[in-house]
Order: sequence, then C-alpha cells, then structure tokens
Amino acid sequence: MPGDMDQYLHYIGGPAGALALTGVAAASAYYLVSRPTPEKPLVPLDDQSHLVPGPELVRTSKFYKEAKEGKFVRHLFSDTKTLYDSFRRGAKESNNGPCLGWRDGHTKPYQWLHYNEALLRAKNFGSGLVALGLEANPHTFVGIYSQNCPEWVLTEQGAYCYSMVIVPLYDTLGPDACSYIIKQANINIVVCEDDSKCNLLLDRPPKCLTRLITMKEVRPATNQRAKNRGIEILKFEEVERLGAAQDNKEVPPKASDVCTICYTSGTTGNPKGVMLSHENVVAAVASVILQLGDHKITSSDVMISFLPLAHMLERCCEIGIYTVGGSVGFFSGDVKRLSDDMKALKPTVTPAVPRLLNRIFDKVQSDISNSFIKRTLYNMAMSSKENEIRRGIIRRNSLWDKLVFRKVQEGMGGRLRLMIVGSAPLAANVLTFTRCALGCLVVEGYGQTECVAPVTLTVQGDYIPEHVGPPVACCSVKLVDVPEMEYFAVANQGEVCVKGTNVFQGYFMEPDKTKETLGKDGWLHTGDIGMWLPNGTLKIVDRKKHIFKLSQGEYIVPEKIENIYIRSQYVQQVFVHGESLKSCIVAVIVPDVEVIKQWATENHIAGTLSVLCAHPEVKRLIMDDMILWGKEAGLKSFEQVKDIYLHPDPFSVQNGLLTPTMKSKRPQLKKYFKPQIEDMYAKLI
Repeated sequence: MPGDMDQYLHYIGGPAGALALTGVAAASAYYLVSRPTPEKPLVPLDDQSHLVPGPELVRTSKFYKEAKEGKFVRHLFSDTKTLYDSFRRGAKESNNGPCLGWRDGHTKPYQWLHYNEALLRAKNFGSGLVALGLEANPHTFVGIYSQNCPEWVLTEQGAYCYSMVIVPLYDTLGPDACSYIIKQANINIVVCEDDSKCNLLLDRPPKCLTRLITMKEVRPATNQRAKNRGIEILKFEEVERLGAAQDNKEVPPKASDVCTICYTSGTTGNPKGVMLSHENVVAAVASVILQLGDHKITSSDVMISFLPLAHMLERCCEIGIYTVGGSVGFFSGDVKRLSDDMKALKPTVTPAVPRLLNRIFDKVQSDISNSFIKRTLYNMAMSSKENEIRRGIIRRNSLWDKLVFRKVQEGMGGRLRLMIVGSAPLAANVLTFTRCALGCLVVEGYGQTECVAPVTLTVQGDYIPEHVGPPVACCSVKLVDVPEMEYFAVANQGEVCVKGTNVFQGYFMEPDKTKETLGKDGWLHTGDIGMWLPNGTLKIVDRKKHIFKLSQGEYIVPEKIENIYIRSQYVQQVFVHGESLKSCIVAVIVPDVEVIKQWATENHIAGTLSVLCAHPEVKRLIMDDMILWGKEAGLKSFEQVKDIYLHPDPFSVQNGLLTPTMKSKRPQLKKYFKPQIEDMYAKLI
C-alpha cells in the first residue's frame, strides 16, 4: 500500500500536488465511469429474522419459510444427505475438476489432485483401513493428527467410504489430552503427519493404540521407539496400496450416523467429545449456502485452507466447497508465509478469524501512521468505500482500490470475493476496514462446535458491525432468563439456546453432561448471553459461566487462574479479566498488607500501602511471583497475565465487590475497575 501511495504522489507532483488535487472529484469521476450496481438485500435489513408467535420469543431464518413451523433445512440436494454424498456430488458438478491443491515449496506453483483421483485414493485408503482390521461401521473411530493437507481430506473421505468416524487431534490439546481421547474413544489407528507428531503420541500411548500411519517419512529411531511400545508404523501410501489390492466393497454411511467426534479443548478437566452426525454437518453447510444468497459458493470458487481442520469452522467451509465442486488449496504450513501461498493460489473464498484481520489492520495503521499524506488518502479512501458499502456496493475496482488498497488485496491473492469470519468477535473498526480494503463480501457468524459451527450469520447488504446476524435455516434461536445476572428474555436478553438439525448428538460417553447442555426439551444451552437487536439480529454480550474467549480463540477460566495466583504470599485478593477483542489477560491485585510492608521495610521503601501499590518495584515483585506460581501450576502462556494493577483496598460485601458468600461479583468488579483495565490494555498495545 505505501508503494501505491508513493507512486501516486509522485505522479501528481508530490505533496503539494496531492493537496491541489481534489481526491473526491477524482473518485467521483472514476465512479461515474465504472458505474457500480448496488446489490439488493435478500431479506429486509430492518427485519432479518422471523419471530415465532408464543411466549418463548423464538426466532428463525427468513431464508427458509418452513423454519417458523419448526421444520429446518436438512440438505439442499436430494442426492446429498451425507458427507460421502457431498464429495461425489462435487465430482459431478466440477466435471472432474481440480479438487485438492498443494505446493512443495514457497517458490513452487500449486499442484492439483482432481476429484476422481481423490475419490479413488480415498476409497483405497479406507479399504486399506478395513484390510488392517478396522470394522466398516459408525462405531469405528479413526484418529487424525495433522496440519491441513490433501491427506487429511483423503483420510476423512476414506473413513466415510466405510461408515467410520473421524476423531481429530490437535496441538493445543496437549499430550495428556490426546492420550485421554485415544483411550476414551478406543482408537486403534491414528493417521499422523510427521515424525514430531508421532513422537508426541508415543510419549503416552494408551494400550488400544496399535498403529500409526504417517504421511511423511519418520526416523528409524522413531520406528524403533514405536516398536518398543508394541505400535506399528505404516506409510500412508502403503495403506493405499493395501486397500487397492483388497478392493473392499464400500459401506456408505446413513445421514443419522455419526461422522466425527470433535473434542473441545475444555476449560476445566478433560476435553469433551462432541458427536456430530452426517445430517448435522450437511444441514449446517446447506443453511450457510442458502444465507449467502447471491454470493453463494460455486464450482468456480477456489478456497485457501489454513485454519485448523480439527475445528468445525474450517471443516464446514471445505465441505461446502466440495459439495458444489470447487477447489481447495492448502497453505504450506507456515502462517507467517500465508500471504505467499495466497498470492500463488489466488483464492476467491477464505474463512478468517479476528487474529488474522487484526494483524492486517494493525500493519496498515502502522504504515500510514508517520505520513500525513498517506493518512489523508487512507481516510478519504475509507470514507468513500464505506459510503459505497452503505449503499450495497461491493467492489475492488474503484480509484481507491487502485491507489490505497491494492497491496492489501494482492497480499490475499487479488481475487477474494467472499470471506467468512468466525471463532471470536471481531471489532467494529476492523470489520469495517476489512470490508472496505478487500472489496469483497465479509460475513460474520456465531456458533459452537455443539451446533457444528453456524447458529447465526450476517447477510449481504447489512454493513452495520457488532452483531452476528439472524439465525441460519437449520435452527431456531431463543433467549432464556438468567436472573442472577439480571438478563431477561422479555427484555430481549438472555442465554442463547438453539434447536435444530445442526444440534449435536451428545457428548461421547458423557450422558450427564449431555443432559446438562441439551436439557429435556432438546434446546442446546450455549452458555453465551445474547440480545436481540430491533432488526432481528443477534448480538453476543456476555458469558453465563465466567469463561471467555480471547481474540485468538483460546478459552480462559479466570477462577482457575485466580486460584493459582492467590497462592502467592504477596496476594490477598485477585481479579483476572480478559476480553474477546483482546489477545491477553490482565489482573487487579489487592496485596497482602503485612507481607508487603515487611518486604518494603527490608528493602528500605517507605510509604503507606497506597504509596507501595504505586511503586514499580512492588509491582514487579508481585507480578514475577505470580508468573512463577503460574508456571509451576502449568498455566499456558495465554493464561498468564500480561499486566497487573495494585489496589490498596480489599474487595468486600460492603463495597459491593463480593457476594455474602465471599465470592467475587465479576460484573461489578469489571465495572468498578474499568478505567484501570482500559489503561492496562492501552499500555499493552
């Protein structure tokens, strides 16, 4: 972007010329020449969801008329009711077009596996699993531990050829959790990416694990280590050859069969296995395609795959592409070089998370911060593009796209037309910037693994940020009272509850937790607090349990962290705080008066507790000790506070910061210390 601006300024005669030129007039002239056509919203933007008559104030999608009668989308095509069907439909729609793309190095072009070859290899791999002794039924679980790559999809589709169930493992679970999952699901075979991941599983292998199938070469030492533990290591290609030779007859799944168990990373205790059926996933994908309207995906679309396939946001996006016969190109494995992959692939569709978009936004702000001219051009560009977006005009061929936003667009391949954002809330200014800078439709969704992924999704033409859209066509949404937090459904506020064809089958081998989450009436209780806006869209405003998600998607349990920090001899009380738009957590600390005063005396620091709380040495002492306690207790980096504020007065019932049972009143603490919290985050930017 700076290069474009520099060239433009030189062309018009430097800064003086820039000031002489009326940018608005130039933009207007270009606008008249290009004559963009505003898009028509598919639903009234002031009334985006249907309110079902009745006391529960249930809302449903306007994209599917039957939803208001309690009937929800199950599939879009009569011949596509399972993920096995979806891939085969894609092969027909694409006329055996390119399906799975990869490249062998940062300077190499993308290579493609076409649909029919992908189908054959997947079938052979699945047949190989049967030849190795796995039973062809939905009670057979196959683990997969890998970054996104063609073999991931071949493994998944190979399992579906024989009605097996995919169980993804991923790094942030940690080795203990991976071992727990393999044992709980009685997984005999895990498909592993490389030597490193094999060794992580070999650290704590449950007895049920008998084979690892590797996509890449492993060291002889790893083979020996596996052999010592009674585990056989096979190459991916060996299993394919074995399956081709055996040519076992396919056993396609039913729509009601479980297709995957996605273990959530969990916030306390062991991870929970979310059981999703083929119908759950197909319905979720179908409803998103419906809600995309004029921008729905087609066989000509190319998607970049870089978000973890172990999570359902990425899985759903890819399944949607395969269903319509589009192409998916996988990133090279290094997120820092994602832009290189996008330039080579030139995708038209991408899923995204706030962390990526925040990084792009911050870089642009940094680039323009030291130049008045660049800032002026940027502000003019944003104003012009935002004005177009308000009128339903989405494009990337305006004067401002060429002058200001070209580098941003080219950094993502230059062809993006659709971006689906999820996993965590996106700040309003970043969302608006993304829409203006990329010149493509950016939709933001809300959901949970327990609902496959989508519950709500913004619609084309709605440019207003800070909400997550109306319900999708596979479910209905209602809000229920949370009196202890003073949220009431009659005031259009409460816990978000979901019912529909995307709601999960339950937690694997955990009926009590399933009942707790689903309840007797089949409504999934999400634990998120939402509010209905006047136009029928949903806004997420709070969390019922004191759990929150940071901007990068990591869950935080503040009480767990507080119980660790309170062990510090210097800490009397602690309040840990985080926000979904921030990437780290902070804390308010009430120091132990006697211990701090004694330390201060020994270190010749005079003053009252208020004075000591403001002393940098005291702050450093307490924070360093807290971090040590955190490390000793095994807190992850994102669970450690990045700044603290020392407060001299204890939290109490009298000052309204504790309950009568001496528990922290978190909403009140957040409100009370709002200035200090804002100050800490401002310093951390």
